[in-house]
Amino acid sequence: MQKPLFKDYLELHFIILLWGFTAILGKLISIPAVELVFYRTILAAVALAVVIKLRGESFKIGKRNIVKILGVGFMIAAHWILFFASARVASVSICLAGMATASLWTSILEPIFTNKKIKAHEVALALLIIVGLYVIFRFEFDHAVGIAMAVGSAFLASCFTIINSKLTKQHAATTITCYEMAGAWLATTLFLPFYRNYMTDSGTLQLEASMWDFLWVGILALVCTVYAYTAAVRLMHKFSAYTMNLTVNLEPVYGILLAWFIFKEGEQMSAGFYYGAAIILFSVFLHPILESLIARRQRLLKDALPN
Repeated sequence: MQKPLFKDYLELHFIILLWGFTAILGKLISIPAVELVFYRTILAAVALAVVIKLRGESFKIGKRNIVKILGVGFMIAAHWILFFASARVASVSICLAGMATASLWTSILEPIFTNKKIKAHEVALALLIIVGLYVIFRFEFDHAVGIAMAVGSAFLASCFTIINSKLTKQHAATTITCYEMAGAWLATTLFLPFYRNYMTDSGTLQLEASMWDFLWVGILALVCTVYAYTAAVRLMHKFSAYTMNLTVNLEPVYGILLAWFIFKEGEQMSAGFYYGAAIILFSVFLHPILESLIARRQRLLKDALPN
């Protein structure tokens, strides 16, 4: 593993800042969440295809694998629609606080779908996250729908992250993501008729966007998705998994701070929200620290055993 330089640390934090900025972009874009995901996914899929072509990588991964990965794309589409809808229905802060529960879902789902054993400290942290959610629901009940959407989005994010952890061991990560973006676009396209007929007031789609909308969608697809993803994969060769995971935990923090700075009064929440969000973020930050301490203890115990 190469030793990271100072500029690598700056780039890593910049990437996390971009990911925290996605919910803000979702609120700045005037077109609804479904139409937004439609544009984001097709732009990201095309851009990633160009990246793969320029790198000389192959698109061939087998028809069966393509079908599986396109299916994951359907899940990603639902995740993003709920994510952006949550920021619209409630607020960016509510959306990001709900998304921070992804670690809760991972601690529950990963032992079910993999051979990983259930860890007591992960169960304890999951319960702590539930306490944080309870506090937020208690003080922000008017935003219950937005919170539910964000938590549902986090659940889906946990599902496809677990699936991707297996897929990336078999195929190039960029190729997988390209097919997933194509699958997400296909899912959104198939969903549009149902969405238009039963989930819109006017019975029409709002695919016409302003120049500002296209600018924000372009930044969302090309900068926050294509660049941020490919750069994160590149930096994984320089940073340990612990450093990467610990830094990614800053995403909701950066996002909530940016939302308050940009939207100001529109993002002011009750004191109860900040208490609940603090509990959730504390549990998220505590997880990699406990993982490191437990791993260190296991190494010490192993070294202490007689040969």
